[in-house]
Amino acid sequence: MEIDLGRAKRARRAYTFDDIAVVPSRRTRNPEDVSTAWTIDAFSFEIPVLGAPMDSVVSPRTAIELGRLGGLGVLDLEGLWTRYDDPEPLLAEIANLPDADATRRMQELYSEPIKPELVRDRLAEIRAAGVTVAGALTPQRTQDLYETVVAAGVDLFVIRGTTVSAEHVSSVAEPLNLKKFIYDLDVPVIVGGAATYTAALHLMRTGAAGVLVGFGGGAASTSRVTLGLHAPMATAVADVAGARRDYLDESGGRYVHVIADGGVGTSGDIVKALAMGADAVMLGVALARATDAPGRGFHWGPEAHHAKLPRGRRVAVDRVGPLEQVLYGPAPVADGTANLIGAVKKSMATTGYSDLKEFQRVEVVVAPYGH
Repeated sequence: MEIDLGRAKRARRAYTFDDIAVVPSRRTRNPEDVSTAWTIDAFSFEIPVLGAPMDSVVSPRTAIELGRLGGLGVLDLEGLWTRYDDPEPLLAEIANLPDADATRRMQELYSEPIKPELVRDRLAEIRAAGVTVAGALTPQRTQDLYETVVAAGVDLFVIRGTTVSAEHVSSVAEPLNLKKFIYDLDVPVIVGGAATYTAALHLMRTGAAGVLVGFGGGAASTSRVTLGLHAPMATAVADVAGARRDYLDESGGRYVHVIADGGVGTSGDIVKALAMGADAVMLGVALARATDAPGRGFHWGPEAHHAKLPRGRRVAVDRVGPLEQVLYGPAPVADGTANLIGAVKKSMATTGYSDLKEFQRVEVVVAPYGH
């Protein structure tokens, strides 16, 4: 339903995760009988969780730990880990910066050139641990570094930007031809973000294995105030899930995975993202709360240190416990920041669903809480 904003403009009502709720059905299950496993391409995971490619969330060590715990850590291949031999002192410095100095100092630190040999070495470190290897580049850097990334033995390649389209137009540089790039590549590609049916459908037609949904909604993002961009996530995920359904018919059975990325800060948000049709979630702040996260109690994304127009900030987060406790408990708090997977299983069991694909059919109601 469209709403008149004025005589010259109409808008569609969109919903955030706070605006909706899932409701129980006639059946319940034991949480121990519920599966949160999912598969993308040839890779299977016990939990539908990807660690966001942010320096405050994923280091080589935490990528390995997240893989050991059943998820997938995605390393930011344009982060401090690929610019410095030992970024630990710099991560500690960022955590100790006064708020007034954080943006400027991060801009300085991230101006150091990316070193291809470090890209190779960081991915090799993750591979040596025997877990699935994933790395992320922005569209702007993909052409320069993808050969290094593929040669290092990456399993899943992520192209992630504030927003990524299949039809980027540029008068100053040759844009990345996503369809040709993905066709020529030997590894599955996850690409995004996208927030509309049409944008997602075009990305699916490039051959992507997965589409990231959302932009401007993360805890460290300021895109809404700097660019006026924001994607209410409940509607965005449902729209992209609709594109997945239609592309499945159009392509004769090719299934593209939908991954909610942004605005998924608690276990309840994860539940709602899956209920709206997501196959998995990419978590930033939810994992940055771990005591062993590289951000040391702070969280920031690549937008926070953009050289010309920062669209994010460094934010302090409450530290909950080790990564394993954040994912599997026991939870020392009752606010949805710990035992994320236990909460998802409890919700699935309470509503009577045994696996993630079934849970996408759960009944949802509009239930705004006045946030």
